[in-house]
Amino acid sequence: MTMSAYGVVLESGAVRFERLLPGPIERVWAHVTEGDKRSKWFCGGEVEPRVGGSVALFFKHSQITDEPPPESAREMNDRGKLMAGTVTAWEPPHRFAFNWIGMGEPDSDVEFVLSQVGDKVRLVLTHRRLATRSRMALVSSGWHLHLGLLEDLLAGAPPRGFWSVHQRLEAEYAERLKDAPV
Repeated sequence: MTMSAYGVVLESGAVRFERLLPGPIERVWAHVTEGDKRSKWFCGGEVEPRVGGSVALFFKHSQITDEPPPESAREMNDRGKLMAGTVTAWEPPHRFAFNWIGMGEPDSDVEFVLSQVGDKVRLVLTHRRLATRSRMALVSSGWHLHLGLLEDLLAGAPPRGFWSVHQRLEAEYAERLKDAPV
Protein backbone atom coordinates (compact mmCIF):
# COMPACT_ATOMS: atom_id res chain seq x y z
CA MET A 1 0.00 0.00 0.00
CA THR A 2 1.34 3.42 -0.94
CA MET A 3 1.15 6.07 1.77
CA SER A 4 -0.12 9.44 0.62
CA ALA A 5 1.42 12.66 1.89
CA TYR A 6 -2.09 14.13 2.00
CA GLY A 7 -4.16 14.11 5.14
CA VAL A 8 -7.47 12.30 5.16
CA VAL A 9 -10.72 13.21 6.87
CA LEU A 10 -11.61 10.75 9.61
CA GLU A 11 -14.82 12.28 10.85
CA SER A 12 -16.38 15.68 11.28
CA GLY A 13 -13.59 18.18 12.03
CA ALA A 14 -10.76 15.61 12.12
CA VAL A 15 -7.83 14.94 9.79
CA ARG A 16 -5.15 12.25 9.94
CA PHE A 17 -1.66 12.11 8.44
CA GLU A 18 0.68 9.14 8.19
CA ARG A 19 4.39 9.11 7.48
CA LEU A 20 6.99 6.36 7.44
CA LEU A 21 10.17 7.96 8.83
CA PRO A 22 13.76 6.88 9.41
CA GLY A 23 14.06 5.42 12.93
CA PRO A 24 14.66 4.44 15.55
CA ILE A 25 11.47 5.31 17.40
CA GLU A 26 13.31 7.13 20.23
CA ARG A 27 14.82 9.53 17.68
CA VAL A 28 11.43 10.37 16.16
CA TRP A 29 9.90 10.72 19.66
CA ALA A 30 12.62 13.25 20.55
CA HIS A 31 11.89 15.29 17.41
CA VAL A 32 8.18 15.37 18.28
CA THR A 33 8.45 16.13 22.01
CA GLU A 34 11.69 18.07 22.60
CA GLY A 35 11.44 21.78 21.84
CA ASP A 36 14.98 22.23 20.47
CA LYS A 37 14.52 19.38 17.97
CA ARG A 38 10.86 20.20 17.18
CA SER A 39 11.82 23.82 16.42
CA LYS A 40 13.73 22.63 13.34
CA TRP A 41 10.57 21.35 11.61
CA PHE A 42 7.48 22.70 13.41
CA CYS A 43 7.75 24.95 16.46
CA GLY A 44 9.83 25.30 19.58
CA GLY A 45 8.69 25.41 23.17
CA GLU A 46 8.83 23.04 26.08
CA VAL A 47 6.51 20.19 26.99
CA GLU A 48 6.01 19.19 30.61
CA PRO A 49 6.29 15.38 30.23
CA ARG A 50 3.16 14.17 32.02
CA VAL A 51 -0.60 14.10 31.54
CA GLY A 52 -1.86 17.51 32.66
CA GLY A 53 1.52 19.11 31.92
CA SER A 54 1.83 22.35 30.01
CA VAL A 55 2.72 22.61 26.33
CA ALA A 56 4.36 25.75 24.96
CA LEU A 57 4.26 26.11 21.17
CA PHE A 58 6.50 28.90 19.90
CA PHE A 59 6.09 29.40 16.17
CA LYS A 60 8.79 31.32 14.36
CA HIS A 61 8.82 30.09 10.79
CA SER A 62 12.07 31.90 9.96
CA GLN A 63 13.71 29.14 12.04
CA ILE A 64 12.54 26.43 9.65
CA THR A 65 12.72 28.15 6.25
CA ASP A 66 14.60 30.99 4.62
CA GLU A 67 11.85 31.52 2.05
CA PRO A 68 10.05 34.87 2.30
CA PRO A 69 6.58 34.55 3.87
CA PRO A 70 3.33 35.95 2.52
CA GLU A 71 2.45 39.26 4.16
CA SER A 72 -0.28 37.58 6.24
CA ALA A 73 2.36 35.40 7.94
CA ARG A 74 5.17 37.95 8.23
CA GLU A 75 4.80 38.68 11.95
CA MET A 76 4.72 34.99 12.96
CA ASN A 77 7.59 34.30 10.57
CA ASP A 78 9.80 37.13 11.82
CA ARG A 79 8.84 37.72 15.46
CA GLY A 80 7.13 34.50 16.39
CA LYS A 81 3.93 33.64 18.23
CA LEU A 82 3.44 31.66 21.42
CA MET A 83 0.50 29.29 21.76
CA ALA A 84 -0.24 26.86 24.55
CA GLY A 85 -1.74 23.52 25.35
CA THR A 86 -2.14 20.80 27.94
CA VAL A 87 -0.73 17.28 27.64
CA THR A 88 -3.59 14.76 27.41
CA ALA A 89 -1.50 11.63 26.72
CA TRP A 90 2.14 10.89 27.51
CA GLU A 91 3.30 7.34 26.72
CA PRO A 92 6.97 7.50 25.65
CA PRO A 93 7.99 6.67 22.98
CA HIS A 94 4.61 5.76 21.45
CA ARG A 95 1.93 8.36 22.13
CA PHE A 96 1.85 12.10 22.80
CA ALA A 97 -1.36 14.13 22.68
CA PHE A 98 -2.33 17.63 23.70
CA ASN A 99 -5.17 20.10 23.70
CA TRP A 100 -4.12 23.08 21.55
CA ILE A 101 -5.27 26.42 22.95
CA GLY A 102 -5.12 29.63 20.95
CA MET A 103 -5.03 28.27 17.41
CA GLY A 104 -8.62 29.20 16.82
CA GLU A 105 -11.99 28.66 18.41
CA PRO A 106 -12.73 26.15 19.73
CA ASP A 107 -9.54 24.63 21.08
CA SER A 108 -8.44 21.54 19.15
CA ASP A 109 -6.75 18.23 19.94
CA VAL A 110 -3.55 16.82 18.43
CA GLU A 111 -2.27 13.27 18.81
CA PHE A 112 1.00 11.71 17.63
CA VAL A 113 1.20 7.90 17.63
CA LEU A 114 4.54 6.24 16.80
CA SER A 115 5.20 2.57 16.05
CA GLN A 116 8.36 0.81 14.94
CA VAL A 117 8.08 -0.85 11.50
CA GLY A 118 11.39 -2.59 10.79
CA ASP A 119 14.02 0.16 10.73
CA LYS A 120 11.33 2.79 10.07
CA VAL A 121 8.84 4.52 12.32
CA ARG A 122 5.19 4.99 11.40
CA LEU A 123 3.99 8.37 12.60
CA VAL A 124 0.23 8.87 12.69
CA LEU A 125 -0.86 12.41 13.48
CA THR A 126 -4.54 13.13 14.13
CA HIS A 127 -5.90 16.66 14.62
CA ARG A 128 -9.50 16.85 15.90
CA ARG A 129 -12.13 19.48 16.73
CA LEU A 130 -11.42 21.69 13.72
CA ALA A 131 -14.61 23.71 13.59
CA THR A 132 -14.79 24.79 9.93
CA ARG A 133 -13.67 23.56 6.52
CA SER A 134 -11.39 26.58 6.15
CA ARG A 135 -9.73 25.74 9.51
CA MET A 136 -9.36 22.11 8.35
CA ALA A 137 -7.74 23.26 5.08
CA LEU A 138 -5.35 25.63 6.85
CA VAL A 139 -4.36 23.06 9.48
CA SER A 140 -4.06 20.26 6.91
CA SER A 141 -1.79 22.27 4.62
CA GLY A 142 0.31 23.26 7.63
CA TRP A 143 0.74 19.70 8.89
CA HIS A 144 1.48 18.53 5.34
CA LEU A 145 4.31 21.07 5.10
CA HIS A 146 5.68 20.58 8.61
CA LEU A 147 5.67 16.77 8.38
CA GLY A 148 7.54 17.06 5.08
CA LEU A 149 10.21 19.09 6.87
CA LEU A 150 10.40 16.45 9.63
CA GLU A 151 10.82 13.76 6.99
CA ASP A 152 13.64 15.73 5.33
CA LEU A 153 15.35 16.43 8.66
CA LEU A 154 15.31 12.79 9.77
CA ALA A 155 16.50 11.61 6.34
CA GLY A 156 19.34 14.15 6.27
CA ALA A 157 17.89 15.68 3.10
CA PRO A 158 17.77 19.39 2.23
CA PRO A 159 14.48 20.88 3.48
CA ARG A 160 11.76 21.11 0.88
CA GLY A 161 9.90 24.31 0.15
CA PHE A 162 7.61 25.83 2.74
CA TRP A 163 6.15 29.24 1.87
CA SER A 164 6.75 28.58 -1.85
CA VAL A 165 4.13 25.80 -1.75
CA HIS A 166 1.94 26.88 1.18
CA GLN A 167 -0.78 28.73 -0.73
CA ARG A 168 -1.01 26.00 -3.39
CA LEU A 169 -1.41 23.32 -0.71
CA GLU A 170 -3.99 25.32 1.21
CA ALA A 171 -6.02 25.71 -2.01
CA GLU A 172 -5.66 21.97 -2.74
CA TYR A 173 -6.90 21.08 0.74
CA ALA A 174 -9.80 23.53 0.45
CA GLU A 175 -10.83 21.69 -2.73
CA ARG A 176 -10.26 18.23 -1.20
CA LEU A 177 -12.27 19.15 1.91
CA LYS A 178 -15.13 21.08 0.26
CA ASP A 179 -17.57 18.25 1.03
CA ALA A 180 -15.98 17.13 4.32
CA PRO A 181 -18.26 16.84 7.35
CA VAL A 182 -17.87 19.70 9.82
